[in-house]
Amino acid sequence: MSYIDEILAFNKEFVESKQYETLATTKFPNKKIAVLSCMDTRLTELLPAALNFKNGDIKIIKNAGAMISHPFGSVMRSLLVAIYELGVQEIMVIGHYDCGMQGLGASKLIEKMKERNISQDKIDMVQYAGIDLHKWLKGFDDAEASVQETVHIIRKHPFIPADVGVYGFMMDPVTGRLAKLAPEVERME
Repeated sequence: MSYIDEILAFNKEFVESKQYETLATTKFPNKKIAVLSCMDTRLTELLPAALNFKNGDIKIIKNAGAMISHPFGSVMRSLLVAIYELGVQEIMVIGHYDCGMQGLGASKLIEKMKERNISQDKIDMVQYAGIDLHKWLKGFDDAEASVQETVHIIRKHPFIPADVGVYGFMMDPVTGRLAKLAPEVERME
């Protein structure tokens, strides 16, 4: 039996026994908070438990490194929907120590793609179409600096209202301890 088969069997029992009833909530976050966090498996249950978030409390967006790779990509779109359609008033960007994106090199990832039979022709085609794979696939050198950069991108986005608070944090992926990062100094433009 595959993991997918196990999941489907569990889901059937979950629905038939009406276990979903204990999780009922609305699409609007009770705490009016959106969290942008890393997809790291250690944070799946740890982050909500360590911050006392229950089902329905927050909107959570997860990706590799809790990063915004493009100011008009899917992460920003999700945050804008959370603000304008779902009543979010604060955004927490939560990075963590020992992140897999720290030190990730695009060249190494591209080599792994080739090992899994992604042809050089496909890689060349994507680059020819204008995608800078080395920029798109690059991780970061400093986790705290990456969180600060993401906070800066959100705060300076032309569609983020000035009354929405945007804050950066680092989490210990073992203990769940959360530390607020000092706000970066905004540059005069």
